[in-house]
Amino acid sequence: MSVKKLQPSFDTVLQDLITWFEKSEVKAVIIGGIAVSLLGKPRTTQDIDALILLEQDEWAKFFNLGKQFGFQARISNALQFAKKNRVLLMQHSSGIDLDLSFGALPFEEESVSRRKFVKLGKLKLPLPTPEDLIIMKAVAHRPKDLIDIEMILAAHPKLDKKRIKKWVHEFAEVLENPEIDKDLTLLLKK
Repeated sequence: MSVKKLQPSFDTVLQDLITWFEKSEVKAVIIGGIAVSLLGKPRTTQDIDALILLEQDEWAKFFNLGKQFGFQARISNALQFAKKNRVLLMQHSSGIDLDLSFGALPFEEESVSRRKFVKLGKLKLPLPTPEDLIIMKAVAHRPKDLIDIEMILAAHPKLDKKRIKKWVHEFAEVLENPEIDKDLTLLLKK
């Protein structure tokens, strides 16, 4: 895969984030705009998103260790918010926001176990497969997510579409939102 460049401040935050993950022995993948920029087509993003696997009784220890790497809570009661919403809202000392989603679903566990490491300068970033990022984007189902899917599809014409369709169909049924399935089908036909 060709190496793409990120804004210098993002490089620093990602290095601190990867170090935090390693010191915490957390399995994770970088998702969101950063992943789309590296797996699809570069686009602007204001924050960094990651999906991590960590038992809830380890969240406080993980949270506290983040301070050593320049991360602090973005909101008061961040851990209570995370326990309710499974998202830890953090900010790096550079001012860049970070959303850490705690995975628990079989798909999320699979996505992290299937991760690929992409070298970006001195960084070695854990990214989801293009298929798994498409599934995540299809479920999020915002207009920008559908555009992201198109960019990933254009960059990766040979994907495991069976896997994508299977998981998106399952999520569409559970969420009782057939539009997710319908919109993905349309994008896959382009």
